[in-house]
Amino acid sequence: MCIKGLFVMTEVQLYNNKFEAIGKISATIDLSVESINEPVVHQVVKSLLANRRQGNACNKNKALVRGGGAKPFKQKGTGRARQGSSRSPLQVGGGSAFGPLPRSYAQKINKKMMVRAIQSVVADKLQAGKLFVIEKLDGMSKSKEVFAFLSGRKLDDSLLIVGDQNSPLLMSARNLERAGAYPVAGFSVYEAVKHENLVIEKQAFDLLLERVNKTLSR
Repeated sequence: MCIKGLFVMTEVQLYNNKFEAIGKISATIDLSVESINEPVVHQVVKSLLANRRQGNACNKNKALVRGGGAKPFKQKGTGRARQGSSRSPLQVGGGSAFGPLPRSYAQKINKKMMVRAIQSVVADKLQAGKLFVIEKLDGMSKSKEVFAFLSGRKLDDSLLIVGDQNSPLLMSARNLERAGAYPVAGFSVYEAVKHENLVIEKQAFDLLLERVNKTLSR
């Protein structure tokens, strides 16, 4: 955030892995209430959900139905409406007139809109007291250890973000019903919105802010 040429940084509380406050760190982006952009977050979440759709529903139209080369019955003298093909949507076994065909539901979101959404989500969690920056998330290689780590602090519904994509925490948190864990490279705005709390490793927090800063400064 720039005000008359001055760069304003936000102070964020830093915790150890026992959730004891050990100091504060300065965020290199604006995480105030004014930085929260709900319409951008809404659009990004809609895009992420749309990109998950397979879009493979398919009904055969009259061009795809087999047969229909010969005229089903003569043009006149039957008392019936004239028909030229048994593949017509008017015939039993014919093609569908307006059925679904395979399509892509993907929606494009540019980089600046994505990082604005990330900034807004992080700022919203911070302002609501739901952001916890942990010095190091390690020593938890089993699901029961991660569960005890979160449930003991009433943080069952949490998204955990780590800096190392090979961290054992990513595997041990997969069995938890309400929590999720992702590397910072795979940070999802939708997952952050879905979970009540955001528990992020300091290394991952720095990388996330660096990504936002780098994109917005272009």
